[in-house]
Amino acid sequence: MIKILVLGDIVGRPGRTLLLEKLPGLRATHHFDYVVANGENAAAGAGITGKIVNQLQAGGVDGLTLGDHSWDQKIFLDEIDNLEGICRPANYVADAPGKDRLILDTGSKRVGVFTVLGRNFMGPKVDCPFRTADRLIEELRPNVDLILVEIHAEATSEKIALGWYLDGRVTAVFGTHTHVPTADAEVLPNGTAYISDLGMSGPYNGVLGRDKQAVIDRFLDGIPRRFPVAEGDTRLAGIILQWDEDTGKVTIEQVSWH
Repeated sequence: MIKILVLGDIVGRPGRTLLLEKLPGLRATHHFDYVVANGENAAAGAGITGKIVNQLQAGGVDGLTLGDHSWDQKIFLDEIDNLEGICRPANYVADAPGKDRLILDTGSKRVGVFTVLGRNFMGPKVDCPFRTADRLIEELRPNVDLILVEIHAEATSEKIALGWYLDGRVTAVFGTHTHVPTADAEVLPNGTAYISDLGMSGPYNGVLGRDKQAVIDRFLDGIPRRFPVAEGDTRLAGIILQWDEDTGKVTIEQVSWH
């Protein structure tokens, strides 16, 4: 049995602090073979840095994924090519820095991981997430035992459509980006585990991890302002996937820890 913890977007210092505090104990208790997390909001709520990548990996994260905020910390453009265990969205332009996939191998089964960005209501101009997924799956399949696909997208319809499109071809499809856990974790008819959004690993005493008053004020007056990272009610949110090597079947369980 292969057991994988997948965590939603790590938001700012609160999310990083709780993860580093909790993850060693969770790994010891649950015996996870792999831990995967989205890190695109880990640096002050926007982007990530090489220093933070190293901290999260030292704390027990095997694979880090990114999203539309990949380059918000400009220094990271020069850092990512020298970092292992992190990949940027696979449907960025081909010459974007960084890896477009991960293959996790810590002595157990090999797990392929990649992210695609959605195109509905999203800023970056990217290639088709469906066709990109087709290509990555074909390239990964000969070299891995399991394939995990993250869709970092705004539109729930786009996430669900990708889940159905890939059902039976990958181990799991999970959504990120909207920071709110959805209640639709299931195994699709052809055997792929699916959830529309993992939620975030960060402070829930706010609006999507940001200071609630600043966001409310923006809705009231429309004036642009900084959205500091919120404080309080910090949680780790995500899923546990268990894959049975004998049957090839996967289970999915939503989890949240304070």
